[in-house]
Amino acid sequence: MQVSSNLMLITSKTGETASFPCDLTQGATYIHLYKHEEGMAPRRLLYYDSYNSKPVLESGISGAKYHVYKGTGRSYTFAILNLQASDSGIYYCAIWDKHVGSDFLYTRNLAADTSPKPTVFLPSIAEINHDNAGTYLCLLENFFPDVITVSWRVKNDKRALPSQQGNTMKTKDTYMKLSWLTVTENSMDKQHVCVVKHQKNIGGIDQEIIFPSIKEVVSSAVTTTEPPTTEPPTTEPPNDCLTDESSKFWYRFVFMSCALQLQLTTTSAYYTYLLLLLRSAVYFVVIISCVFRRTGVCCDGKI
Repeated sequence: MQVSSNLMLITSKTGETASFPCDLTQGATYIHLYKHEEGMAPRRLLYYDSYNSKPVLESGISGAKYHVYKGTGRSYTFAILNLQASDSGIYYCAIWDKHVGSDFLYTRNLAADTSPKPTVFLPSIAEINHDNAGTYLCLLENFFPDVITVSWRVKNDKRALPSQQGNTMKTKDTYMKLSWLTVTENSMDKQHVCVVKHQKNIGGIDQEIIFPSIKEVVSSAVTTTEPPTTEPPTTEPPNDCLTDESSKFWYRFVFMSCALQLQLTTTSAYYTYLLLLLRSAVYFVVIISCVFRRTGVCCDGKI
């Protein structure tokens, strides 16, 4: 027995109705609907008796909450009415207690536009001169749901380039993600595109964020930088780092450090705890040694 239920991510507002299909490749008498919440075992909500054309609800489940509709052929549609925050979870369409498909369902009260909002950061002149390469950064914020795909390519070229992807991080009720691309010397004369795929993109079209070529960045910096002066050098960052968008080296450095720190915090918690445990053990040994040494001195004094 096989069932087709493509992975879907459904977002709906509180009070609305969400529905998803479940298609059978051959006949079946009972089609089950399960709900899985994080940290809990899957729970069966109901099963549909196709022979008698009626749903059979589990104890405590309201008949006004879930509906099942018979479509054409062996197609069925499960509907969840009057959505509430507690309805968020992963829903499984199943037969004979075998997982055959899953659909994600999230409910949130959000603003009308929850598409990714991009902020771009161009490579700094310091990085280009030092590494003979440049890094483009694309920060995507305030999007929901969290499923997002970010890729990079050369403009007018469909091939995806190797890039770095940060974890998708939650910020209150929305999400953010950082992606960056390092461009080497051979591609410094080419424009690059950051392609963002997301369910809430306007018009359902992928966002394409165009980055100027590295040579354009350098050229722009050269034409906007003041002539050198004879003043003694300082340890502060040059003024163009604060005014020229293409030369915000210090800001980009701090930003990337913060982003990488967030990633490191997420992925290396185990090592942090291990280090703290080791340090505590060392302190314990030192304290015990001091206690025994003092005890020995006291004993010697008494003798």
